[in-house]
Amino acid sequence: MHHVTLAQMAITALMVALLPLSMVWISKDVSKYRKLVWVSVFLTFDLIVFGAFTRLTDSGLGCPDWPGCYGLANPFLAHEEIRAAESLMPNGPVTMFKAWVEMIHRYLAMGIGVLIVAMMAVAWLRWRDSRKGLGGYGAGFAPGYPTLLFFFICLQGAFGAWTVTLKLQPVIVTIHLLLGMGLLAVLAWFGARQDQYVAPLPRSDAPATAIRRLRRLAALSALVLLVQIALGGWVSTNYATLACNEFPLCQGKLVPEMDFEHGFHLWRELGKTAAGHYLPFSALTAIHWVHRNFAAVVVLVLGLTAAAAWRHAGLRGLARGIVAVLILQAFTGLATIYLNYPLAIAVLHNAGAALLVLLLTMLNYRAKFQFDTALR
Repeated sequence: MHHVTLAQMAITALMVALLPLSMVWISKDVSKYRKLVWVSVFLTFDLIVFGAFTRLTDSGLGCPDWPGCYGLANPFLAHEEIRAAESLMPNGPVTMFKAWVEMIHRYLAMGIGVLIVAMMAVAWLRWRDSRKGLGGYGAGFAPGYPTLLFFFICLQGAFGAWTVTLKLQPVIVTIHLLLGMGLLAVLAWFGARQDQYVAPLPRSDAPATAIRRLRRLAALSALVLLVQIALGGWVSTNYATLACNEFPLCQGKLVPEMDFEHGFHLWRELGKTAAGHYLPFSALTAIHWVHRNFAAVVVLVLGLTAAAAWRHAGLRGLARGIVAVLILQAFTGLATIYLNYPLAIAVLHNAGAALLVLLLTMLNYRAKFQFDTALR
């Protein structure tokens, strides 16, 4: 790609990041650094939701190259190329609308990358000053977390590129989704850590055994949710959402005909088997059926975790949030089937998964803090 195009894209990413950076700068928050972290959490949540919109509107190849659009910085400049592709295939992967959706998604991701670079730069500068005896270093500015976040978003960007260059290969798109959720979780953990330096949490008066049980349940819930998000991503990236169009039956049976071998073979092209043949419908049925039934495990484990958290006065808000989002997920999951996959509800279902990631991250952080303080 031409150096001028890369420079234009870098300037656009800086402009995207300028608004949140300005909000942090003028904020009256006692810790602007903490504010920067939580603004990044908010925008990462937005990025995940908009990424779902990008995927669900089939805009992932709206610009069929990366990082630009037909080698140019934005769809305005690539207008002729996009219109030519659209005229050949009006309902194909490249249209002006899809190109803009895809590039907005990329620029939002780049903007978040700028915010994380800003976090890392501040932390390392404060650490350098402390090494020179100039003061300015505190535990809240430890550079480890922002550096981890920097490498995390670089890895996420690489998978974003492979999503395009490998033509929406399901395993790549699913990993891209999981990394986005992982980035949200690490940022939220970092934000909770920054909160702790500004306003420490009170110590719990619950016995250490009860807190240990909660901590184990919260960790198990995070693992179960990770598996379910991976399964949900596999459903979405394989376009298996409507393989079962009724509930609790699927194609009139509790256990329909399913092809697990082809359905869960990871390394293959979109819509194809590993041998290059068209993916059988029974494989899509298997993908949908597993995600649907594993949801019962999610409800059971997260429900038990919420019940355990409810017994701790400082965690009841998180417990209520988890229960509310679980109900939302059940509603949007069923509505997606019965209403024939409406876009708004499908996006809301993805947003609910991201909300559960946020809530469980906060619960795990607080359970760890309470357990650590109970042992002192």
